[in-house]
Amino acid sequence: MSDHKKPPVLIALETATEGCSVAVAAAGTVVERADETPRGHTARLLPMLTEAMAEAGVTPGDVDAVVFGRGPGAFTGVRLAASAAQALCLAWSVPAVGVSTLAALAYGAHRRTGADRIIAVLDARMDEAYWGRYRSAPNGAGLTLMEEERVGTPEEVPRGGGDWFGAGRGFAAFPERLPPAALGCDPDALPLARDLIPPGAVALQAGEGVDAAAALPLYLRSAVHY
Repeated sequence: MSDHKKPPVLIALETATEGCSVAVAAAGTVVERADETPRGHTARLLPMLTEAMAEAGVTPGDVDAVVFGRGPGAFTGVRLAASAAQALCLAWSVPAVGVSTLAALAYGAHRRTGADRIIAVLDARMDEAYWGRYRSAPNGAGLTLMEEERVGTPEEVPRGGGDWFGAGRGFAAFPERLPPAALGCDPDALPLARDLIPPGAVALQAGEGVDAAAALPLYLRSAVHY
């Protein structure tokens, strides 16, 4: 009999930006659905999840936790992911795990490019940006947030220097005002649900899953509706 513990079956939801995506991680594979429908997240989210679960062969009874993008991002989008996670966790009696939207951006850039130092930037509207700087953990276990995520003017984003890769549509919104990323930049990148899964699995293993009522969004500032 094998002593290896099976990886958890995770559902992931991300709706904090223009993109709407879901992912199902089971049996070592990830099935995802992603769409860019800025005003259609509410209508698309659960049908996409139903499709992905069916393709993965996962039923509600198989799910170990729901991982959701907790923000920062669009106020209504962040609330949608949190409220959907609350409803699913309550219905399925499983814990919720909130993961930063900026972390999802950073994990996505790391997955696609292999970059070890990433600055993730989103357009926060009102002439401001959300940002967070991530680097590979010393033990190779994912990425580590270097300091608190922030919101402020593009000029406040750290200049950094060195071997940084930039990711996120903040770079498209403020191309002349953000510091250049030495290793390149993906200004079209959006956070994806599949990139919530690695940090979500680590958090779940560390006992950071919460009850449905505690699945709350993260706002770095007061409400902005877009």
